[in-house]
Amino acid sequence: MISASLERSHNTGIYFKNRALRIFPGLWGCLFITVIIFSITGVSFLNLEALKWLPAQMVGIIYTHGFLHTYGFGSYNGALWSITVELQFYVVLPILYLLVPKRSAIYWFSGLIVVFAVGYYLFYTQNYPFKNLLGFTFVPHIYLFLVGVVFQKLQIYKSKFIFNKAHYWIIAYLTIVYLVSPVLVPVSPIAYIFIKHGLLGFTVISMAYTLPGIAKKFLRTNDISYGIYIYHGLIMTVIVQLKLAGAVNLFMILVATYAAATLSWLFIERPFIRRKKNDKGGFIAGYFLMEVISPFRSIYILSITLISSVNTDLRTPCIVSSSHSSALFIFSLIKCPSLYIKILSPSIKRPNALLFTTNQLNPR
Repeated sequence: MISASLERSHNTGIYFKNRALRIFPGLWGCLFITVIIFSITGVSFLNLEALKWLPAQMVGIIYTHGFLHTYGFGSYNGALWSITVELQFYVVLPILYLLVPKRSAIYWFSGLIVVFAVGYYLFYTQNYPFKNLLGFTFVPHIYLFLVGVVFQKLQIYKSKFIFNKAHYWIIAYLTIVYLVSPVLVPVSPIAYIFIKHGLLGFTVISMAYTLPGIAKKFLRTNDISYGIYIYHGLIMTVIVQLKLAGAVNLFMILVATYAAATLSWLFIERPFIRRKKNDKGGFIAGYFLMEVISPFRSIYILSITLISSVNTDLRTPCIVSSSHSSALFIFSLIKCPSLYIKILSPSIKRPNALLFTTNQLNPR
């Protein structure tokens, strides 16, 4: 899908704009809900660590800070780590398209799959410094992403072995996972991983193109897949934190996840995605990225200005307590809902107008 999006785009600026509009608004909404729920259930964000942590999450640098390690599983949302890797894929893909000859692109991408698969083997089997950090980069994972690129270029979804054949692929995948794995894993765990990943790729594609009319009938063109991805981890973390695991079942979790994903799609994701249609192809990539990131930039500048409000000159270093600075930031968002709406609203035509000068927010 991502490679198809790049090929449909008139230039890389449009591609980056579309990717940002798809990822960031939903992520910001999830983070906003996370802060509210965690605050209600006992986490204090009125500290300097939280003020540093939140902007990083909003630009896709996902990690769990120490002040959240005791919450739930110990990870505030176990599903979000892959967003960091996904954003790297978005940047690497146009570079590869630029370097790879168009006429032989499939062969080149297939070769890169082999190279990076070997890299993944080394990553999996060897111990070396910074191995955990490398796991959050695109390097160990991109071979799977490139498999998707090759599948898209070959249009395998049209194959008679894929289209409307999901039940066969599901049976094959479950057979590998539950029957073959006890025998294969002790002998060659890495071989099992490669086989399982390959089968999973075919299974997912076949499921997407098996009885596609059912999805249209029930979802009515509402794309809640991203919402399910970002909210299911949050819901399960809160359940663990509140010790409700014995009181809820899988059906209840699915309903809660579906509801959260639907609300995210209707009120956050879809309004931003509709902005793709406003594109006329004549703008540069920098403007697109700034247009999407400007809400984060505005909030961040607002917070820094409020932290410095105890000093009459923003340029002069000042010392404030972490609780005081965070309280000012949170208080400003609560007491100025109209500002919050303006910052996050996709209807704003000129997001740069949201930037306030120091004199406006911190009058002498």
